[in-house]
Amino acid sequence: MRFISIEDIEPGQLLGKTVYSANGTVLLSAGIQLTVYMINTLKRIGVTMLYIKDSDYEDIEIEDVLSESTKQAVFREMSDALEAVRSGKEWSTRKISASVDKLLEDVLSNKEVLVQLTDIRTADNAAYLHAVNVCLISSMIGLNLGLNYGQLKDLAIGALLHDIGKSKQLPEDADPNDPKNHHTWQGFEMLKQKREFNLLIAHTALQHHERLNGTGLPRGLNGEEIHPFAKIVAIANMYDNLIGGGGGDERAMLPHEACERLMACSEQVLDREALVEFTRIVSVYPNGTSVRLSTKETGVVVRQHRGLPGRPVVRIARGSGEDMEVKEVDLAKETTVFIEAVLA
Repeated sequence: MRFISIEDIEPGQLLGKTVYSANGTVLLSAGIQLTVYMINTLKRIGVTMLYIKDSDYEDIEIEDVLSESTKQAVFREMSDALEAVRSGKEWSTRKISASVDKLLEDVLSNKEVLVQLTDIRTADNAAYLHAVNVCLISSMIGLNLGLNYGQLKDLAIGALLHDIGKSKQLPEDADPNDPKNHHTWQGFEMLKQKREFNLLIAHTALQHHERLNGTGLPRGLNGEEIHPFAKIVAIANMYDNLIGGGGGDERAMLPHEACERLMACSEQVLDREALVEFTRIVSVYPNGTSVRLSTKETGVVVRQHRGLPGRPVVRIARGSGEDMEVKEVDLAKETTVFIEAVLA
């Protein structure tokens, strides 16, 4: 498979990864032959990149920490919970808890797999995919930091529901500058009412926009005033917003660009210890990404190295058919070669 811009997709190519709706149902299944109508529809719903099957790279596997069934289950429960909040109804903490148990089961089973966040983001599923991505990244950082299962579960639930306050309808005359009207505060007020949840879950939602230097929201906390769970979720939230185009930039950043932005925030805005663990679990150059090396050769990322996310294996192919010459450059071994650019 290759990961390419939707602008470069041609009718007749085969979809490499399934595209999901907000509630976890399948919009387009992997393996389907794309038509002009499908491509135009994907563009209309906000898709910018797609995985496609490519005979020259059919052996490239996209390892996912979460199984398809787990993602669908979490999407479904998140969709039900947020719809209930919008309607002013009660929602099931038990179902959210069960879906997080399933997610953590996958995380613990695949803790050596790098996070690649390869699911296709659409305007319809963006909020739900963001919640799942933040939950996944936060859980893996927490695991690396040595949290026990109970702590991991509280962190994961807080990460999954960190933006739940955005779904609550405020009065039309609500003051947007009042900290208590910020979505973090609204989420805190909702979650602290759920007696089945540890109060730390509510505080994670409350504090995930706080910054170490005191410039964050809603209370301007700094340093040790911010709970460690919120520091972890702040990193995951910022990263996924950057690669999803929700970070205030005009375009979605590529993973390596977003990682550089986060590292620039170390110690002043984001927690350094959690950031170090973040860099160990996220793939900077996901499998299937086309890149140009410092040797000026172009190729496709085919494999990852745990602990060295910025030094993958790149396959370079020249020619076509029987005349094709293929070589692989392992950047973990070729220490003088580096990735010069990502070719979107």
